Amino acid sequence: MGEPMDINGPNTNRAPEAELTETENELYDRQIRLWGLDSQKRLRTAKVLISGLSGIGAEIAKNIILAGVSAVKLNDHRIVTEEDFCAQFLTPRSAVGKNRAEASVERARALNPMVKISVDKEPLVGKKAEFFAEFDVVVIIGALDSELLRINEICREKGIKFFSGDVWGTFGYCFADLQDHSYFEDVVKHKVVSEPKEKTKTEVVTTTIQKELKFPSYASISQLDVNSPTFQKKLKRTGPAFILLRILQMFRNKHNRDPSYLSRQEDIKELMRLSQELISAPFVPSDMLEYVFSQISPSAAVVGGVLAQEIIKVVTKKEAPHRNVFLFDPETCCGFVETVGVH
Repeated sequence: MGEPMDINGPNTNRAPEAELTETENELYDRQIRLWGLDSQKRLRTAKVLISGLSGIGAEIAKNIILAGVSAVKLNDHRIVTEEDFCAQFLTPRSAVGKNRAEASVERARALNPMVKISVDKEPLVGKKAEFFAEFDVVVIIGALDSELLRINEICREKGIKFFSGDVWGTFGYCFADLQDHSYFEDVVKHKVVSEPKEKTKTEVVTTTIQKELKFPSYASISQLDVNSPTFQKKLKRTGPAFILLRILQMFRNKHNRDPSYLSRQEDIKELMRLSQELISAPFVPSDMLEYVFSQISPSAAVVGGVLAQEIIKVVTKKEAPHRNVFLFDPETCCGFVETVGVH
């Protein structure tokens, strides 16, 4: 209880970071007041990969860059299309047909000139373990299950914090595999300071304690048996959001694309067919599938904001992270955290 907090960055093998400059102290003054100087120093050492510069990817990049990490690499092999302008605010309209990461870098750098921002235009499929080893946090958006599983396994071997996330229309999710993660939490207690025969007086005492959590791999959600009696009982409480996630990922795995408004009716029929293939009970209402096209800006902002906040919590080691899936339900417009694959 109450172990002292170290001030090293995310990678504990690195040397302790230098003091913040006067300019950095001025720039990050408000957030230093929020989460403390030690947390800002940890952020200052963090190197983050964000792969997939869709609307949610842009939202994550914006929040992480403004927070003041050391470096961000923007990776995307896709080109900018008209559909991106539903939620992707880092690419100008003149960038249609250009590489999405390259088109995003100018506005990204303008957010915070103190963060080193670089671009990678190559597909993730060709990236080996050495590429990911230089990062403290890896965020993957818009990938097939096969790639998510492969990269997650590399991150587990290298001790890198892994996140995935996505938005389909108004529905979205984010997933975290932090392996063995330690964090610090403030526990507030009321201590009696009055004498025995006096009127009871108390004062607030805050103690910082260290806690640990274990996280399962991405396979815990991609290979979960959704027809098991245990999960079926959970569905009655949480609703069909997790099932929708699996159906949409199945669609992407099969067709190497997401449902498109250009083939709306055909894709809805395919999603319904996949839902019948996935789960024996009809837990996904057909009208729910009407809202999974493109990326809608408010949902990208919510899910991207949540995922970025989780990255900040993980890097700063402040507060308990979500374990391990956040789902944004398009029917209720509410988000909730679901613990999947944790025994």
